Amino acid sequence: MVRISPSILSADFANLEAELKSISSADLIHVDVMDGHFVPNLTIGLPVVKRISEVTNVPLDVHLMIENPELWAAKYAQFAHSVTFHFEAAKDALATITSIKAAGAKAAMAIKPATSFEDFQHLCGDLDMLLVMTVEPGFGGQSLIEGALEKVTKARSFADDKGLSLSIQVDGGVTVGNIASIAKAGADTFVAGTAVFEAKDRNLRIEELRALAITL
Repeated sequence: MVRISPSILSADFANLEAELKSISSADLIHVDVMDGHFVPNLTIGLPVVKRISEVTNVPLDVHLMIENPELWAAKYAQFAHSVTFHFEAAKDALATITSIKAAGAKAAMAIKPATSFEDFQHLCGDLDMLLVMTVEPGFGGQSLIEGALEKVTKARSFADDKGLSLSIQVDGGVTVGNIASIAKAGADTFVAGTAVFEAKDRNLRIEELRALAITL
């Protein structure tokens, strides 16, 4: 199933409730939580995520770009459909996955472009979703790193071979022009920030992206 998850990193935070209404046809809303340590940017925290969950009916896809995610993941899971932590930041990835699921959310893990598939493949069976970063995490508006798509294909082949129900998400540089090729590589969930929020009709753009990802 193809899912489009607009990143509110590209939204107008001064008018966030209106911005959320403008993407009401999204499958998920991607919420980037950055701590200024794991990544060189600072965004929002738990109180804002809680409030976002109260003013939209679209499920939240919370992406923790923070140090020590095992201390925070379960707290965010109370307000989210899925919580994604970074493999590179977790002291105990399996314990973090377990805590997210115990709190009632889908457990997802993100991988930076430089991290090899072999480093994390042993955890795929425990995940609901794998997020392959196709840009360096921390800032919106970057161009897709084509080489990172190789991990998408490896992860999809691995999941299919093992009979895993693993969703594969791509975050970074997703556009109308490349979403079909990303889907062909094996992704089914697409984070799109600039591509959605630059459009005059955001819901129409979401439908366009979804249609392009399905038409293979």
